[in-house]
Amino acid sequence: MLALIQHPEQLAKLQAAPSLIPTAVEEFLRWASPVYHFRRTATRNVELGDKQAKEGDKVFIWYASGNRDEKVFDNPYDFDVTRADNDHVTFGKGSPHLCLGNLLARTEIRIMFEELIPRLSGIRLAGDVPRVRSTFVNGIKKFPVEVGPV
Repeated sequence: MLALIQHPEQLAKLQAAPSLIPTAVEEFLRWASPVYHFRRTATRNVELGDKQAKEGDKVFIWYASGNRDEKVFDNPYDFDVTRADNDHVTFGKGSPHLCLGNLLARTEIRIMFEELIPRLSGIRLAGDVPRVRSTFVNGIKKFPVEVGPV
């Protein structure tokens, strides 16, 4: 929701074409991954780009970096609810970890926006949006908003 408040033209697109909401869900997930990073242990020697990881090395996956990869996404620093080719890494990628709750999370987000967006004639921040103090979780502690009449 914060992304839509910060990008009202994207909210207007969803209000004009609610059929975009499933596509928008993937963009919400790419734009604001709920987890910053994950640590893994290399199970064998591997080269990633120009970097070497030896078996046993600890490596970090930074989701925001992967979700802004210019080799994967056109205009990765733009929030675009119409982004069709959205191969984000928010829930991991296959093996060894793909978040088991990914389908539930996607469904909850989709239903929330399907119900909320048609009811919003206007929404704006009504104060500061303090973040959760964490190096692992990307969260909001308080989200004060003012909503206009339907």
